[in-house]
Amino acid sequence: MLATILDDLKQEIKFGYLKKKHPFRYPILASVYNGRPMQRTVVLRHVTNDFQLVMYTDSRSTKIQQFMANANASLLFYQYKKRMQVQVQGCVQIHTNDGIYQTYWQKMQGQSLNDFQTEDAPGSPIDQPTDVDYNSQNNYFCVVTLMPDSFEYLQLNRPHHTRALFSQSDGWQGRFLTP
Repeated sequence: MLATILDDLKQEIKFGYLKKKHPFRYPILASVYNGRPMQRTVVLRHVTNDFQLVMYTDSRSTKIQQFMANANASLLFYQYKKRMQVQVQGCVQIHTNDGIYQTYWQKMQGQSLNDFQTEDAPGSPIDQPTDVDYNSQNNYFCVVTLMPDSFEYLQLNRPHHTRALFSQSDGWQGRFLTP
């Protein structure tokens, strides 16, 4: 049963980037900064064959500074209709000028390019939402990958919830936990 749960949760995560309306497309990414958790919603862009989870961001964003100080991260997924929660723990890698960066930058097109070509860094104060200046000469695109070292699964059911932990350190065998 544990192997089936692990396969199912991995499939659901893959659906997050394959199906644009899947709720796993928009997980919550957590970092730690000055001893405090910091969370934000991100877009899951890809899942590699070795199950690295891929996201894009602006290299000037505060999350990049946070991950440079502490690479530990967590992604939280919730599938409302299935009442399934998956928490992924691991370490992130930041890609700003390597082969991984090149692979994903080449896929960028249209309006999405503007997201990484603003004059000011994300979070900079402006007077109006329309006061954003762009410069096509600049490119602050960045790829963030998270390599999981554990998955925690929670399925809300009646009469019994199911909770399980899968860890790389135990060969992904998994064990049930009290919900």
